[in-house]
Amino acid sequence: MAYFLSLLTGILISVMVAINGVLTERYGVYSATVIIHAAGLILISAWALIKRERPFAKFQAWQLYLGGAIGVFTTVFNNIAYGRISVSAILALGLFGQSVTGIFIDQYGWMGMPKHPFNKRKLIGFALILIGIAAMIDRFEFVAVLVSLATGVTIIVSRTINAKLADVTSVPVSTLYNYAIGLICSILLYFLLGSGESVNTAVAPNWYIYFGGALGMCVVWLSNVTVMKVSAFYLSLLLFIGQVFSGIAVDAFIAQSFSPQNLIGGVLVAAGLCVNLVLERKAKN
Repeated sequence: MAYFLSLLTGILISVMVAINGVLTERYGVYSATVIIHAAGLILISAWALIKRERPFAKFQAWQLYLGGAIGVFTTVFNNIAYGRISVSAILALGLFGQSVTGIFIDQYGWMGMPKHPFNKRKLIGFALILIGIAAMIDRFEFVAVLVSLATGVTIIVSRTINAKLADVTSVPVSTLYNYAIGLICSILLYFLLGSGESVNTAVAPNWYIYFGGALGMCVVWLSNVTVMKVSAFYLSLLLFIGQVFSGIAVDAFIAQSFSPQNLIGGVLVAAGLCVNLVLERKAKN
């Protein structure tokens, strides 16, 4: 079940990135970030009230509340990259960053996570994954590539912190704090960097562009559920599979074109994942 939820999370992320990208085209990077976090906070607050959660009953160690602050940079980085490179490339680069970060977390047990030593034979599958990612990058724009890679680190760190908070409170409480703190940080960023943004009236204000925050809430929720049940490396790769193939569909829908190189890259990534999963099962037997 954890593997299926990881794949579902990947699909939701690719749709979310595309929706948030359109929102960014209309309102600007930092204004869109505020809207996204506000929408997510409204939804999770309503859910917490229905479930009669008590988010302020007991406070935990301050560092457990940093997930939302770090997650703001994930949203900002994705919004910056959108439109400069394809959605598939954004997802591929971000997940490459996640995979590399996940290897180190698994190997050394960083951030209090359980250790999962890296088997050198898995380098075969990892090589296929790298080739697949390279095939999916349609054009190189330094800033977009850099921030997309950086999202890999911010996603891993924020979801691990959020999962630890959920472990000592609950998934709804952790998700609520993620959006509450994220909204505060995104407002600060707006006043520091985005106060000069204006509405782009050329982009139609379709209703669906405001649902990125709701999808993001679902992503955070599902991540809180799965992150402690699947190793960081394999969670990243399962997310990759869900994101890559749905990202190809999103690109085809938005750009009205099909990219064979994205499909080939996705197949290579899937092949690399399968190779590593087989090696892992053999090691356990």
